[in-house]
Amino acid sequence: MTIDLALNSHLVILGLLLGFAIAHSGLAALRPQAEKLIGARLYRVLFALVSLPLAVILVIYFFNHRYDGVQLWQVQGVPAVKPLVWILSAISFLFLYPATFNLLEIAAVQKPQVHLYEAGIIRITRHPQMVGQVIWCIAHTLWIGTSFTLVTSIGLVLHHLFGVWHGDKRLQARFGESFETIKSRTSIVPFLAILQKRQTLDLLEFLRPSYLGIAIFIGVLWKIHPLLMRATGSIDW
Repeated sequence: MTIDLALNSHLVILGLLLGFAIAHSGLAALRPQAEKLIGARLYRVLFALVSLPLAVILVIYFFNHRYDGVQLWQVQGVPAVKPLVWILSAISFLFLYPATFNLLEIAAVQKPQVHLYEAGIIRITRHPQMVGQVIWCIAHTLWIGTSFTLVTSIGLVLHHLFGVWHGDKRLQARFGESFETIKSRTSIVPFLAILQKRQTLDLLEFLRPSYLGIAIFIGVLWKIHPLLMRATGSIDW
């Protein structure tokens, strides 16, 4: 692959990431006004119809171009690296998975609402999806080692860091003092509030079906990962 083509794919993934960030965060910012105009359920459907296709395009393009650019390092032959990458990936899904969300609300079966949580993984970090994304990016950048993957990871982390600020701002606007109370008892950095004695960890809160579901999902993903690579590779993007 020529340098020009490699640089082109780097710019394309950054453009896709920017488009997804604008759509995702923009729609999130418009949620209060949109729900008043079209209702919570229709807003949720619209949000999904915009966000999910963009996310699928991103994933496919990343899979198909992950080895573009400069090979910065190559550690796939190191015995300990592969299990480390899988362990980190599994941990990342425990954070990425919205275990504190009502799945019926996500699917708009029940009326979607904005909630304040201070249980389960929120005790570890107030922004678990950001933490999960950072762990996922570290694992995959370590394994693949290309400039394309590094650029993608930087873009993803920057988007989620913006999401931390944006999410806190929206919760502050909606809940005011109630959010400030939870904010004072939680932390963005994992385990920081616990170490500072502002929070405690209740392991029993993790004994819920959703975590069993994500464990099954991780196992299935491990099995079908090669098939997923072949399927996305058949799409000429």
